[in-house]
Amino acid sequence: MEMNQYLSIFIDESKEHLQHLNETLLMLENENENISLVNEVFRSAHTLKGMAATMGYENMATLTHEMENLLDLVRNQKRKVTTDLMDTIFKSVDLLEKMLELIINDGNDHLDASDIILQLQEISSGKKSEQKQKISTKESSGQSDVCLFNDYEITVLLQSIESGYEIFQVEINLSKESVLKSARAYMVFRETEQHGEILKSIPTVEEIENEQFDSHFTMILISKVDQETIKNEIMNISEIEMVKITSIPKDKLLQSKDQTEEKEAPQTTKINNEPNNQNTNTAKIGGKTIRVDIERLDELMNLFSELIIDRGRFEQLADELRHGELQDTVEHMSRITSNLQNIILNLRMVPIEQVFNRFPRMVRDLAKDLNKQVRLNIIGAETELDRTVIDEIGDPLVHLLRNAVDHGLEEANERIMKHKPEVGEITLRAYHSGNNVFIEVSEDGKGINRQEVLNKAIEKNIISVEEGKNLTDQQVYHLLFSSGFSTAKKVSDISGRGVGLDVVKTKIESLGGTVSIESELDKGTKFLIQLPLTLSIISAMLVVIGSEKYAIPLSSIIETAIFKEKEIMYAHKQQVIDFRGRIVPLISLKGILAIPETKRVENDDVSVVIVRKGDKMAGLIVDSFIGQQEIVLKSLGTYLANVFAISGATILGDGQVALIIDTNALIK
Repeated sequence: MEMNQYLSIFIDESKEHLQHLNETLLMLENENENISLVNEVFRSAHTLKGMAATMGYENMATLTHEMENLLDLVRNQKRKVTTDLMDTIFKSVDLLEKMLELIINDGNDHLDASDIILQLQEISSGKKSEQKQKISTKESSGQSDVCLFNDYEITVLLQSIESGYEIFQVEINLSKESVLKSARAYMVFRETEQHGEILKSIPTVEEIENEQFDSHFTMILISKVDQETIKNEIMNISEIEMVKITSIPKDKLLQSKDQTEEKEAPQTTKINNEPNNQNTNTAKIGGKTIRVDIERLDELMNLFSELIIDRGRFEQLADELRHGELQDTVEHMSRITSNLQNIILNLRMVPIEQVFNRFPRMVRDLAKDLNKQVRLNIIGAETELDRTVIDEIGDPLVHLLRNAVDHGLEEANERIMKHKPEVGEITLRAYHSGNNVFIEVSEDGKGINRQEVLNKAIEKNIISVEEGKNLTDQQVYHLLFSSGFSTAKKVSDISGRGVGLDVVKTKIESLGGTVSIESELDKGTKFLIQLPLTLSIISAMLVVIGSEKYAIPLSSIIETAIFKEKEIMYAHKQQVIDFRGRIVPLISLKGILAIPETKRVENDDVSVVIVRKGDKMAGLIVDSFIGQQEIVLKSLGTYLANVFAISGATILGDGQVALIIDTNALIK
């Protein structure tokens, strides 16, 4: 059976199931008695297992099978949802995501899942919860017990005995005064491996490396060396208090194997009795939709863009010829293409929840690492954005959320002292307004300290002391976007590496958007991102400057106006106008773009396009207005990528090329 044709479907559906697992597990963590949530997690794991097995990805299938076993016990109320269980399931999902990434990049799922599988099996058998009790008993009484094994491990051990090896259970007690327990354990492992092969350890190697154990640990060793030699070699390591080695005979292993088979038999039956759940899940994902490769949509958009250019040419020809039937036909074609344009743009629009959905898990993990209590509220996840924008907006939002958790929110004791709720709140909100989408990232933390930001900016020579005295709060907050600016007092793995928010600002502006900050000390901070709905076809105002035509995106325009020359004033050697009680600087596009002068008609009228970037405004001086038109954005290519104040080009109906003005670059 040829699997390549099904690979893209497998990848897409696996992503959806993994995302659903993360979302449901987060809910289950807060509602650990909710069996319906456990059933949902079980069904997703079951479906993933079936898909992976069908595609031949055995590592993924084995891991999901062990998850399924554990979840089956939980939903049948044989195991309780504990912190340890949730952490292990979350680790399993993380590993599944890494396997899927490897499948996408390299075509295989070859990642070692043995440690996670062992942890899942220990929780399933109840051994993990019993282990702490066993360890404390052993440390106090010196008694030992044979470790329980799964079916695979028992088979390996029995084969080893057949080959003349002995199986030893090696119990180690470290000195209570030992400071670096994991380092001592590593030395024990290294010395023991000189005499045989270590099959497993309890606690696991990962837990020992992270010092998540008391002074006692156990190893299962396959060796031909006698017990006394192994014991003496280990005792030569300093800070070893006790070494106890017990031989595990063949009959004990056979007895353990019988017990394992008895336990696993009913579970297998339950797993195989779930066909309806798998079908329901598949139907839910499929519904009345089909999957379309994004490259096909891009190709469709490019072809439609050419159609828009030809439509403009037809409209111009119809106006010039003034042929009635031709004009009627062109008008009908315009209506049809407008409807077609809306359909194509809607095809490319995807809910922003595709980006938002990954954040609850990220915030949960960050809060746990920082020992903070955080609640993430998501509003407006159904808001739609062009796929091009969706693909790019994720990284800036990750940066803002990490800063909110790390720098914005206080620790629980500090919040209590400020008479705030112990749990900090972060709100992620998206909504439409006109031809734009707004995304807000806000938190109820400590807010931005104006003086601290000013001092840092002066220290880094971003502004002078005198300039700092005249800045408004908004202007001070905007300094956070300066390159290399950071108020972090220490570097952490989460944020505060001196990268600052300039990366966020650069990325958002490259998408044609803006970002601004609102903050109040001890009340919180809000970042407001404004983005265009789409980056392919936009509405623009066509203007004439000299003998050339230019396009200015309507999303940046507040108003077009005509002023008399006598209304133009000067402030700090800069031309300005009074626009509704606000002083707005004027920018001569003819001067900025070095456009040659043409013969000027005697007229004291000055045509101005008022544009905005955040809370800043400017007036762009042009020779005349042509009118509003839908234009197709075309890249200037790599050779002209860095032309100042030009973001691209478009082809007009008469075949001329009009450059598109980048108003963000003009406003400083």
